[in-house]
Amino acid sequence: MSPFDLTGKRALVTGSSRGIGHAIAVGLARAGADVAVNYHRPPAAEHGRDNRADALDVVAEIEVLGRAAIALDADVSDVGAVEGMFAAIDDRFGGIDILVNNAGICPFHDFLDMPVELFDRVQSVNLRGTFLCSQAASRSMVRDGNGGRIISVSSISALVGGAQQAHYTSTKAGIHSLMQSMAISLGRHGITCNSVMPGAILTDLNRDDLSDQDKLDYFARRIPVGRLGAPSDLAGPVVFLASSAAAYVSGASLLVDGGMFVNLQ
Repeated sequence: MSPFDLTGKRALVTGSSRGIGHAIAVGLARAGADVAVNYHRPPAAEHGRDNRADALDVVAEIEVLGRAAIALDADVSDVGAVEGMFAAIDDRFGGIDILVNNAGICPFHDFLDMPVELFDRVQSVNLRGTFLCSQAASRSMVRDGNGGRIISVSSISALVGGAQQAHYTSTKAGIHSLMQSMAISLGRHGITCNSVMPGAILTDLNRDDLSDQDKLDYFARRIPVGRLGAPSDLAGPVVFLASSAAAYVSGASLLVDGGMFVNLQ
């Protein structure tokens, strides 16, 4: 059996109706896992896209692969919503083996006039959401006594700043630190905790920012492999960290950036 085989494993990927989360959810399913696809349908008063149809498309894609899947609407920053989501996973799958914290937002805004409400919302979704889901998942894993894998999508932004991203970069550094502390707390329960740090990945989150040709040309020069990343570039690293091949990897962070971070010249 391949060390990357996830047959029989039960996974949750937050924010997996589109983009990186979608690619990770399908990647885990290809490796054999059953997958809960989390999305959030924002209230009508909020700006945002209704992701239910997208989530159901991901479920259908996973089912075509022969794996079980369920779409779950939950705002990861809401304690009650997270508790309800994990109760639904227990009902459907009987527990959880793999959690991928991917849900996140990044509405670009200048620091000097950033509303505190925007800062709080980004912190709440990105960092608080990762904490709430990780705590709920680890409690379930400890209860069942089979260990588990918790993988969080941090960012290269955890290591560098961003003029329009002070609210965002701080959450990604926090996620990286949270995984390190959790690795210490949960290791005795057989639970590993790691993060992946994507670089410039073209998704809906940054499509407008990366639509400028001059910026695209800049990244093509800056990234040693010569291209922007695609969401699918994150699937392999996450499957590795979720698998038995990474049984001795915990508290680690894996840059998935095409070499951009180390290219200072």
